[in-house]
Amino acid sequence: MINKMLSERVQTIKPSGIRKFFDIAATMEGVISLGVGEPDFPTPDVVREAGVRSIFEKGTKYTANSGLIQLRQSISRYLERRFEVEYDPQDQILVTVGGSEAVDLALRAVVNPGDEVLLPEPTYVSYNALTIMAGGVPVSVPTYEKDDFRLTAEAIRPLITEKTKAIVFCYPNNPTGAVMEKEDLMAIAEVLRQHNIVVISDEIYAELVYGIEHTSIASLPGMYERTVLVSGFSKAFSMTGWRLGYACGPAELIAAMKKIHQYGIMSAPTMAQWAAIEALENGMPEVEKMRVEYDKRRKFIVQGFRDMGLSCFEPRGAFYCFPRISDLGMSSDDFCTALLEAEKVAVVPGSAFGDCGEGFVRVSYAYSVESIKEALLRIDRFIKQAVRESGKWKAGRRSS
Repeated sequence: MINKMLSERVQTIKPSGIRKFFDIAATMEGVISLGVGEPDFPTPDVVREAGVRSIFEKGTKYTANSGLIQLRQSISRYLERRFEVEYDPQDQILVTVGGSEAVDLALRAVVNPGDEVLLPEPTYVSYNALTIMAGGVPVSVPTYEKDDFRLTAEAIRPLITEKTKAIVFCYPNNPTGAVMEKEDLMAIAEVLRQHNIVVISDEIYAELVYGIEHTSIASLPGMYERTVLVSGFSKAFSMTGWRLGYACGPAELIAAMKKIHQYGIMSAPTMAQWAAIEALENGMPEVEKMRVEYDKRRKFIVQGFRDMGLSCFEPRGAFYCFPRISDLGMSSDDFCTALLEAEKVAVVPGSAFGDCGEGFVRVSYAYSVESIKEALLRIDRFIKQAVRESGKWKAGRRSS
């Protein structure tokens, strides 16, 4: 009975492919989960202390809808210092409950029913669903391993129609770890300017890049006025449970997003906001320590997969790798299900991030080296057994 009363739009949305395997793994003993993108580091001490202190010294009441002005000022200084983009803390910055809320608000603020939204894939699982819930039509823009999973202007052009309203992308990328260089973004920006397309740029992993500098598309000529820059504190500052993000952009667009935020959320958690100020002002040395450690894990896990004979693109950002398992003759979902059952290792099928992710799996290295080592041993054992049983490894060879 109740099914007939549910929203048709919501019923078309599939449950998160990430959570599916995480939830199954949570019911099993002895599982090593490399499935969820959550840092294993604690929130830096100075940040935690600031949050606790704020409860007693600052109080626990609502803040302004846009967030504490002190936090918005800190965000403004941080973005100018790190990425050369300037935003007025008064009317160009909105503090949100995580980065995902910021993406949701941006989509709902610009999308009319039937508008098309370009989604470079593989990409984070929420963008497709949020587009649908905003009344938009997701349009996949495939990226490929041969191009290091980078988006190209050539891939975008043929997919633009008179209904194209926006593009949502995430670089450094979840799930692939791909990073866009400035030259790539310049070519894409030219196309987006020509067609007056809004950019929702999720830059939550901007601090986690390796051997390269992050460039925000908002910093490029003609892009500032059409870009919503989304970021937050979960990944770089290891503050996932604090649930704090932000959106920056043109004042008119931020004002529209704020209206939705006012009615749906009111304001982000007060204690988290005071803690975030401390993170931006005094937490950067801890971010660098974590980044260095992630870099070590990145190199270790990529080499581990290559030693098994799997093709594994070298990620340049975030904390994920995206090895190709298609040569084993299994779908991504079948591989992940069988691996979990046989060896109690949880990873995420690439198909959860778009159709072009089929044939890959996402593996997070935001875990201890000990966990990664044991997981790699189990995965290697699983692959050897699978090859013996099926003989379907198309490549028919393993690297030495």
